[in-house]
This record gives sequence, C-alpha cells and structure tokens, in this order.
Amino acid sequence: MSAHHISEPKDTSVEKSVAPTKIPRCGWFQASASNCADVHSNGKPWRLVLLGAPGVGKGTQADLLNQRLNACHLSTGDLFRAASKQKECDQSPAMRAAMEQMRRGELVPDATVWEMVRERADCLRCSSGFVLDGFPRTLGQADALKQLMETERIPLHAVVNYELPLAEIVARLSGRRTCEKCKAVFHITGQPPKVEGVCDRCGGKLFQRDDDRPESITVRMAAYERSTAPLIEFYKALGLLVAVAAIGTPDDICARTIAALKSRA
Repeated sequence: MSAHHISEPKDTSVEKSVAPTKIPRCGWFQASASNCADVHSNGKPWRLVLLGAPGVGKGTQADLLNQRLNACHLSTGDLFRAASKQKECDQSPAMRAAMEQMRRGELVPDATVWEMVRERADCLRCSSGFVLDGFPRTLGQADALKQLMETERIPLHAVVNYELPLAEIVARLSGRRTCEKCKAVFHITGQPPKVEGVCDRCGGKLFQRDDDRPESITVRMAAYERSTAPLIEFYKALGLLVAVAAIGTPDDICARTIAALKSRA
C-alpha cells in the first residue's frame, strides 16, 4: 500500500481436521527476536499472502487458515491496532514513526510500512509458516517482499486473491452498523442486533460509518482496483496467484481455499 489507514508444499495434512488454535505472535507485535510457537508438526509449512477488496472477509479467512494450517496470521492491521495501545518506549523505530504520522493526521507512507515488516523478518522465517494479511498492497512492497524472501531463502507458496462482485461488496459493507461506544460491528441482515439500532453488548447507539456508505464504497473500490491490479499481474507472472470466490459461509470459502492450494501441490 502506498499509505496505511488505521514451488508448492507437498503436505497433505491440510485435509485433516485441526482443532482451533491461536499461535502466539509476540515477535510480530514487538519486533523482537521472539519466535512463534512451533506447532506445525507434519510436512512443510505454508507461506501465503492474502489479497482481497474491503468486505470480502479476508481477515476471517486468515484466522481460519491459521487454525486449519497452523500458520501464523500476520496482519498489518492488527499490528497498527496493537501499537496504538503500546507505550512509546515499547514500539519499534518504524512503528514510532508510523504512530507519529498518524497522530498528525497523515497517511503512513509506503517506506515506513515496509520497514515495519522488515523489522519483523524473524516472523517470516517462522517454522510454522505464515498467512500475511494486509501486506503487500503495492507493486513496490511486493517487489521488496520478494527480494527479502529470496535473500532469506524463504519460499512463498501462493498468493490467494479473494474475488467478489462489486454489488455484493456494497451490500456487505453498506449493511454494517458500528456501536458508537464499544465499536462492536453488526450487520442489518447478516448479524442484526436484538433491538434495531441498539448494541447487544453495551446498549450503545449503532451508526453507519461514512466509509460504509455506498458512494464511499464505490470510491474505495476504485482506489483498491487501481493499486491491486498491478499486484495481481505481478503474482500471476510468478505463477503464485490463486483466485478464490469469496461466496458462501466463511467455512465454505476456507474449504475452497484449501482445495485450491491442494490442487497446486
């Protein structure tokens, strides 16, 4: 992303049912030498990048793939949210720069976001593999990531691109309602509150964010398409791109993703 707002493994173990698990990501959040728990016991680790427009459920799929494949979910969005709650002395140099830019109301530049990821190269070496969510978002970031992984001799196995028609994306996002107090998110049809307009958790008032209005979504999608089209062509040329339809339940989409990954093995 130019700015930030707040060869396949032969492992057949993806067919097995894996109990939900959350792998510690202390190194990802702290930019330390701490490694994630090594829980990948069979075959080669999976190293994946996820692409997808706002509203396709990319974060949900990253969590499910974390559970099914035992690969660490490395999210730049989670990284920013965690950093906003850290003391400045606990933040990495790049994160301190990013937080300062955000406090000034500026967008975090491409170079700073890349430096945040580079600081966490140990997480990319994790023996459990990774699911990288939210990065890269520009061709420059993709090329930088490619060079780093080549230098570290870490193979990227696939880049999953979740696809959904624009009309469906608009329906998903425009139906979202957010609590003004606790920030819980509901959906007027998919996950409605028990009482219309009232948060189930805290009783706060639900509202529609400006960027969830149809006209704003259309603008966001146009910007996403402009920035992502070169990325898709980049990974397609490398033979890494895997297109997955983001239709159905989250479990349906996850099963479709794993089937697509298996077909490449």
